[in-house]
Amino acid sequence: MPDTIIKVDLSQSPYDNDMIHNRWHPDIPMVAKVKPGDEFIVETYDWTGGFIKNNNDASDVRDIDLSIVHFLSGPIEVEGAEPGDLLVVDILDVGAFPHNSWGFNGFFSKKNGGGFLTDYFPQAQKSIWDISGMFTSSRHVPGVSFAGLIHPGLIGCLPDARLLEKWNTRENALIAENPTRVPPLANPPFPSTAHMGRLKGDAKAAAAATGARTVPPREHGGNCDIKDLSRGARVYFPVYVKGAGLSMGDLHFSQGDGEITFCGAIEMPGWLHLRANVLKDGMAKYGIKNPIFKPSPIKPNYTDYLIFEGISVDDAGKQYYLDVNVAYQQACLNAIEYLKKFGYSGAQAYAILGTAPVQGHISGVVDIPNSCATLWLPTEIFDFDINPSNAGPTKSVPSGIDVPLAPDL
Repeated sequence: MPDTIIKVDLSQSPYDNDMIHNRWHPDIPMVAKVKPGDEFIVETYDWTGGFIKNNNDASDVRDIDLSIVHFLSGPIEVEGAEPGDLLVVDILDVGAFPHNSWGFNGFFSKKNGGGFLTDYFPQAQKSIWDISGMFTSSRHVPGVSFAGLIHPGLIGCLPDARLLEKWNTRENALIAENPTRVPPLANPPFPSTAHMGRLKGDAKAAAAATGARTVPPREHGGNCDIKDLSRGARVYFPVYVKGAGLSMGDLHFSQGDGEITFCGAIEMPGWLHLRANVLKDGMAKYGIKNPIFKPSPIKPNYTDYLIFEGISVDDAGKQYYLDVNVAYQQACLNAIEYLKKFGYSGAQAYAILGTAPVQGHISGVVDIPNSCATLWLPTEIFDFDINPSNAGPTKSVPSGIDVPLAPDL
């Protein structure tokens, strides 16, 4: 077995583990070193560092301080990697801890993070999903079970000082357009909750003052939430600092395309078995400024789908010009309304779309004024038939069960 180069103790705060960080900054010290071709194992916390508990109370989702996330394992130095190279990362395997065989999904309060459909689900809710081998089900969302495709929601390399400055400049300019918006347009540096790995004292304070939050995806990779980055995938990351500085976390047992509930997958701690190589001068050779990847050859074997369309007209009838975001939101809302006819609450249906292996597609962006997006819902994940018929929908979901909700304080 390859060496486990980063370990986590789930009973310990991630702030007490100096091989963990929750900001992006070029000064964060490397905590482990590998050679090209080496295989190694990395353990990770869930993205909240264990804040969300396995219970029926959603107050933790309501009350979490989102400035603490994401807790990442790394950075890892890859010998010989230089700025301008591509870091080639093979995800050989990824899994849950046997002693922690559950995960969670949540909708954050609109006042604290929100989500893709936050105007429709503005209060905090969560569902707990039990993991049994490669399958999952939830006591909060009956009548549905499915195979997982475990993947890191967040993986990438450290930025250099110039790239970090670019991020902060453009994101602060966006915030300035509407600084009081709820949820905010972006998240600026927030030093008081920064965990900068092995940086201490004045050096830590200086880096924390400009360290980029981990929430969005950026040029280096980061929080891309791509469900096909599972076992067997290969990713080519742009390298910006000597040694690359590979970090990762935010493992998902399963996720629907778009991670639409924001805490939108089945979140969990776990481990990754990786191999790293270096492609010299790869950024210039291939004109790459964002990662590219080859997907996992493994997929849940679902072949029958109901496909829901959405167009760029919101549910109030407002017309948008080729807005794919509005179109996909409408496709999701159409699927939720459909599932409610079988007895699901809106929240249960929303949780299914965030956790199950649904597919999201951009179907048309040229037919003015409406773009068209589609959501592909696998029918085989349900314990009952959800296909349309002359008999109409049958309420098949037991009443009295729902996703726990925490009212805003």
